[in-house]
Parts: sequence; structure tokens; C-alpha cells
Amino acid sequence: MITDGDRFEVRAVGARPGKAEVDPVLAELGDRRLIVHGTDADLNAVVLRLLRTERLAEVPVAYVPASPSSDVARLWNLPTDPGRALDLALSGDADRVSLVRDDVGGVLVGLGSLGPVRGVGYADDTVVLRGQASRIEVVPDNELGLAVSVIHKRLFSKKVTTTAGRAFQLGCLPVQVNLDGIAHPRPMNKWTWYRHTEDLRLVRGLQ
Repeated sequence: MITDGDRFEVRAVGARPGKAEVDPVLAELGDRRLIVHGTDADLNAVVLRLLRTERLAEVPVAYVPASPSSDVARLWNLPTDPGRALDLALSGDADRVSLVRDDVGGVLVGLGSLGPVRGVGYADDTVVLRGQASRIEVVPDNELGLAVSVIHKRLFSKKVTTTAGRAFQLGCLPVQVNLDGIAHPRPMNKWTWYRHTEDLRLVRGLQ
């Protein structure tokens, strides 16, 4: 969906749209905002095209989550009620929020996770993992760039240690990585997430 003020144009695209679907919309966008209605994975795909076409700095992006369990909505305090979410998308202000990239060419807009994992992980110069953990979760964070939560599950309890940093680096036994609800195609024995030099202009301000 494209909008400028009191008029809007709707474009239907497939799940996790790629270059052929997103780039023609961006080419016609002008100075209007872009509204994405779908899943966190759909938003991820659109933001990736903004990054690759060097449009992050100029295009405000609004998000209308298709699911009330959206990690992006939870992270940035976006409404998940369809009516409220659309009202905000149409008339809210755009804020700059941290955009996280990885070392294989992808982006992270909500939640990244991996595990069970055994290896060594760093948030900047801080060791956050040496050994094994049930799960590691990474989310964008506006203070430094990202927040890393290392989770150890026990029989009747769970220990979570969260550390903020600009980058997270991991070397480990092969592990499945998930990005905004989508599994990476193959297990990885190393992984890096880091704050991009440009922020995402996400519509989340007051109407």
C-alpha cells in the first residue's frame, strides 16, 4: 500500500515479496510513505529491498501486522488491532529505529533466534556465551543497536541474561538460525548481527 495524505493506492504482492514485486512500487513512490500489511517476514523482505536500493533514509515505512503475535509490533509498541494499526500507519509520525543486518546479506526487523547452541558468542567485547545455551534471541535496540538474550532452560526454571551492543558475533557447532519467523536455508557454524549505519524510518509516533 502506498499513501500520501488523504489518498492511497493498494498493491497486492505475494508473501515475502522480492525485487520484481517491490522495486516497481518503490520506483513510483516519490515522497509518499510505504505501508506494509502482512507478517514480520513480509516486512523484512520489503525493508531488505529498501536497503539494497539505498532508499532507507528517504522512505517512511508503516506496518500493519497480520498477526497479533508480531514481534515487530511488540518491540516497537505498534498496535495489532487492524483498525488502530491502519490509522497509525496512515497518519502517524515516522521515528528512526535501529536496523540490524547480518553477514550473509540479510536484515532483522523484529526477532532473530538460534539454538540449542554450543559455542562462543560476543556482544561487542563482552563474552555472552562460552559453552551451551538453550536459545539465543537478538532484537534491534535503539540504545546501542541490538540486544542479545542468552537463555538457559532448566527443568523448572529459566535463566535469561540480556546484553546490549552494536554487534553480536557467534562461533558454534552448526545451528539453525531464524530471522523474523523464517528459517535460514542451512545450519550455520558462525553468525554475525550488527547495527546498520542507517536507521529504518518506522511509523510509530502519535497520530
